[in-house]
Amino acid sequence: MTLQSMTGFARSEGTSGRNRYAWELRSVNGKGLDMRLRLPPGLERLEPDVRRLITEKFSRGNLQATLTLTVAETKVEAVLNRDALAAVLALRAELGDLVDPSPLRLDTLMGIRGLVDIREAEEDEETVAARDTAILTSLDEAIGHLQRMREGEGTALAAVLKSQVARIAELAQVVEADPSRTPEEIARKLSFQLAALLQEAPTLDRDRLHAEAALLATKADLREEIDRLKAHVAAANELIDKGGPVGRRLDFLAQEFNRESNTICSKSNSAAVTSAGIELKVVIDQFREQVQNLE
Repeated sequence: MTLQSMTGFARSEGTSGRNRYAWELRSVNGKGLDMRLRLPPGLERLEPDVRRLITEKFSRGNLQATLTLTVAETKVEAVLNRDALAAVLALRAELGDLVDPSPLRLDTLMGIRGLVDIREAEEDEETVAARDTAILTSLDEAIGHLQRMREGEGTALAAVLKSQVARIAELAQVVEADPSRTPEEIARKLSFQLAALLQEAPTLDRDRLHAEAALLATKADLREEIDRLKAHVAAANELIDKGGPVGRRLDFLAQEFNRESNTICSKSNSAAVTSAGIELKVVIDQFREQVQNLE
């Protein structure tokens, strides 16, 4: 599967009978999938299908879907109020010779308020169903365009993330290979510090000092942090290669990366390790910023 970013835009349009429609989809970063739909009055019935089609393709992002619908050709019809006509004819018969006995003219009937209503023609059920199907098909096309755009950005992000993970691995190797981490160097520094302490306070318990020094040496060891960094690097590469909606898991790994880099900096007993730890924090922050864009 391909990684997807959460940003993108897509548009699709078409016609069905007298109607012209257009979809616009906009997507930005979000913690979950938040859909905001804007449908024309009378088309609210399409909302369940719209939500279903979007949910099938996306799992994260603030997504706005807007449908516009226009009538390309106005079609009107004359609707006769038959009850009103019957009432007019009954009144004419009741009046008899008091009114003109000639047949009623069309223009006379049209002049009677409420007898004939000129309005936009209503579409039959078959036409409405065909239009709804065409609109949803167009939405599916727009979703496909948006998905391809998000996947294109996701592919670019994957390359960036891979390079950042590779740099994290390099810096972990720098820390691991630093001479200050060798038992000999640790022992040399501790011996020097112990000698200085004993010179200043010769009454101190030498055995107790050596025991404390051994404990400090153990605590100062970075083996566990380096091993965890390597494990997180492997997990991050696996998730990036796997693709799909892995943004949350990569964000969790970014937090773990940061925790190990903080510990390395706090335990460091050399300028080189501290420098590598600080650069680790910078790269990890950049990694996490990019991960925020992933689905």
